[in-house]
Amino acid sequence: MRAEFETIALSRVDGHILTVTLNRPEVSNALNTQMGLDLMEVFEQFSIETEDLRAVVVTGSGNSAFCAGGDLKERNGMTDAAWRAQHLIFERMARAILGCPIPVLAAVNGAAYGGGCEIAAACDFIYAANTARFALTEVTLGIMPGAGGTQNLARAVGERRAKELILSGLPFTAAAAESWGLVNRVVEPGELMEATLTIARRIAANGPLAVRQAKQSIHRGLQMSLSDGLAFEIEAYNRLVSTEDRREGVAAFNERRKPVFRGS
Repeated sequence: MRAEFETIALSRVDGHILTVTLNRPEVSNALNTQMGLDLMEVFEQFSIETEDLRAVVVTGSGNSAFCAGGDLKERNGMTDAAWRAQHLIFERMARAILGCPIPVLAAVNGAAYGGGCEIAAACDFIYAANTARFALTEVTLGIMPGAGGTQNLARAVGERRAKELILSGLPFTAAAAESWGLVNRVVEPGELMEATLTIARRIAANGPLAVRQAKQSIHRGLQMSLSDGLAFEIEAYNRLVSTEDRREGVAAFNERRKPVFRGS
């Protein structure tokens, strides 16, 4: 993976954690075509090579915004064809985040509106600053969420709440998002990254193959019947039995030491 991008900043933490910072602070980290391409490239790469990463944290640059949504200045005057072409990039970006085999955590440091809310909702779970606000405001512009918003929000907060939020376009607080199930934890702004990195480090210390298989089992299983989900789960489980990490985990427990997992 290349190290530098135009609209996002990448940084490794403790070797196994990658922070992805949406980095257009002059426009509240608004999602433009290039940011869609940059995020798509990063997350699609993980389907081919995880580069020994065990957790990814997505956050926004600055203190006021995670991502304010689509860049409407860029979109102003777009032809219908250009709009659709841009949105294909955003769709592919969202699918890449959702399909990432590595756990993806959102650290929402400020406003997460429109496409920004959709990026956060596409992550595996969300920690948020208590000053953060969320909204899916697309209907106020004559469009609708199209990067997973109607699906991921409804799965997090339920159908009736999702309809209320999406059909009205009303913003909501981090505290409300936590009480409804969209956000996992709300903290003070100055504690956000450390709190998110603390849980990322705990995930990264576990068996990476086990974590990836468990993630897939949860995500895919919820889209199946219970009996099919149980069958998928045991198939994922059985793939771990012959791994070196499974042997290391049991050996470390019996030897009363921390396991050293190598992802093999």
